[in-house]
Amino acid sequence: MTDIAIIGAGMAGLICAQRLTQAGYSVLVVEKSRGLGGRLATRRLYGTWADHGACYLKPQGELFQNFVQLLRDRHIVEVWANPTQPDSVPRYIVPAGMSAIAKFLAQGLQIQLNQRVTAIHPTPENSWCLTLESNEQLTAKAVVLAIPAPQALTLLAPLGEAVLGREFIDNLSSVEFYPSVSAIAGYSATSQPLPHWNDRKFTDDPVLGWIGLDSSKRPHPQQPVFVLQSSAKFAELHLETPDLQPVGKEMLQKAAQRLALPWLETPEWMQVHRWRYAFPSHPWRNPVLSASSTIPLVCCGDWCGGHLAEDAMISGLAASEEINHYLRQLPLPNMDFFKLFTE
Repeated sequence: MTDIAIIGAGMAGLICAQRLTQAGYSVLVVEKSRGLGGRLATRRLYGTWADHGACYLKPQGELFQNFVQLLRDRHIVEVWANPTQPDSVPRYIVPAGMSAIAKFLAQGLQIQLNQRVTAIHPTPENSWCLTLESNEQLTAKAVVLAIPAPQALTLLAPLGEAVLGREFIDNLSSVEFYPSVSAIAGYSATSQPLPHWNDRKFTDDPVLGWIGLDSSKRPHPQQPVFVLQSSAKFAELHLETPDLQPVGKEMLQKAAQRLALPWLETPEWMQVHRWRYAFPSHPWRNPVLSASSTIPLVCCGDWCGGHLAEDAMISGLAASEEINHYLRQLPLPNMDFFKLFTE
């Protein structure tokens, strides 16, 4: 048995796991995907890599600014130069890909990848039993679900109000998300004219939400690579579309028209990804959401109190405090958790 099982290896889950591990708990992180990071996602393809989830960091609070500074000191992030917005708040990119942040946070943690949790139930010994897709079972004294609220609800709903409490179920059910479609497209090295900007945001377009020149973040790029993110309404139209390639082509056609770059319509290659739970449209108002069960169970993520990586970090820290309160109440490391990686 482990002290704490954390479902989800995104920013919130990894932050929570690090702090509790440093405090002295045994912690196991279980992640359904083959990689770390959640929406801090990097896809490797065609001899390069591209960020098709969160594309940059824009720290606002002091705590997250300190974390970003640590990442700068470790040469993990750097400022994304953008001469078209000289007075804007600095934005930080990861030359090795956004998932490098998750790999940094995962240092020293016990993590099982490619392991989907299919069921959870209490045991007579007052612990949680997690059943994995492989039929393996894990037991833990407490559980943290660091996954999108609708996924957590699907997993927890069978437990019902009798175990979790009606208020918890209602609050978890109230969280809603906007979807998004991301298209990654690579072009001939001779494509001209190249844009003078690094990214553009669309606020009034039925198809497009954002486009970025992803190759501007890479050391010695061999070809122009763009990442396009759809509008929420466009993604909703294609939530169940089995073949996303035509969807990506429509996004490229729209971008070519809007930006007067005709060659955007004809990439050398393209991959398209669907984010069913991209941005919280109706987030939970607090940094964590705790069940009223007799066995500790806490939900956290960027949907708790916001929608950014910074909110996920704050939520992960809050979840570690909540779980510690229910368990042995060990001395937790200072809230400036970045010090964990320098001592």
